Amino acid sequence: MNLDLPLIWAGIIAMAVLMYVLLDGMDLGLGILFPFAGSPEERDIMMDTIAPVWDGNETWLVLGGGGLFAAFPVAYAVLGPALYVPILLMLLALILRGVAFEFRARGRRRGKAFWTGAFYAGSIVATLAQGFVLGGFIQGVEVEGEAFAGGAYDWLTPYTVLVAVGLVFGYALLGACWLIWRTEDELHGRARRWAWVSAAATALLLAAVSLATLFIHPEVAVRWGWEGGRFDLARLAPLLAIPALGAAGLALLVVGLKRHSHALPYFGATIVFLSGYIGLAVSFFPNIVPYDLTFRQAASADNALGLMLVGVAILLPVILGYTFWVYWLFRGKVTAGAGYH
Repeated sequence: MNLDLPLIWAGIIAMAVLMYVLLDGMDLGLGILFPFAGSPEERDIMMDTIAPVWDGNETWLVLGGGGLFAAFPVAYAVLGPALYVPILLMLLALILRGVAFEFRARGRRRGKAFWTGAFYAGSIVATLAQGFVLGGFIQGVEVEGEAFAGGAYDWLTPYTVLVAVGLVFGYALLGACWLIWRTEDELHGRARRWAWVSAAATALLLAAVSLATLFIHPEVAVRWGWEGGRFDLARLAPLLAIPALGAAGLALLVVGLKRHSHALPYFGATIVFLSGYIGLAVSFFPNIVPYDLTFRQAASADNALGLMLVGVAILLPVILGYTFWVYWLFRGKVTAGAGYH
C-alpha cells in the first residue's frame, strides 16, 4: 500500500494549526479581555483558569511551524520572507506574554501591575500579528522560481487589517466563552456580557472578511461560484454546508447565552471557528502558497516524509492524549484563592 505522504503531512499541519487556533486562541482571548476585568482578583481567577494548559497549547504552534519547515521546505522558504515581520512580532509577543504570566504570579504589587499590562500587550500584539499572517496568506504572495519576489510589507493592506481586527474579536469570543464555562459569580456574568459583544463583532467581521475575500483573488471567487458579478448556484450549492455550519455554531452560541448555559457558548464559538477554517481550506486547496505552489510541489522527498511520519505517529497520540488529559484533570469551576504555583 502506497501512502500519499504529502497529503498526509498537509493534513497533519492543518490539524496542528487548527488545534493551535482553538486552544491558544482561547487563552490569547483571555489576555485581550484583561483590561475589562473588575479587579486584580478577577484577573487572578482569569489566569488561574488557563494556568495548567496555556503553555501546552503552544505546542501546536511548534508542531505546525516545525512540520511546515520539515515537510514543505519550499513553502517555508517562500512564506517566511513574505511574512517575516508579523511572524517576528508574534514570536516576541508570545515570549513577552509567557514571561509576564510567570512574573505576574510571583511579583509584588507594583511589579504585578506592570506584568499585568505586559500580559495584555503580549496577547493583543500576538493576535494582531497572527491576523496579519493570515491576511497576508489569503491575499497571496508574489513568487518567482519558487522564491519570494515581493516586498517586506506586502502583508500590510486594508484587507489584512480587517482580518487582524476580526481575529482579535474572535479570540476575545473564545476567551469570554471559556470564562463562562470555568468561572462563577460576578466574573461569570461579566464574561457573558463580553461574549455578547464579541459574538456580534465576530459575526459582522467574519461576514465582511468573507465578502472581501471574494475580491482579493479571482481564484477564490471562482471556487465559491462568484464569476461575472453573480453566483453560479451549481458551483456554490455543494459548499453551502460550510457557512451553514458557521450559522449553526453562532445559533448554538446565542442559545447558550440566552439560556445561561455554561458550556454551550464555548462549543458554539468553536464551531464558528471550525467553519471558517474549513472555508479557508476549501478556498485554497491544494495550494500551500496561494496562489502559486501546491502542497505537492512544495513537499520534501517521500523518503524524508516517511521517516518523519514514523516519529509523528509516536508523538502525536502522546500530545493529543496529554492535552485531553490535562483539560479533563483541571475541569470544573475556578474560584478565588485557587492559586497558581
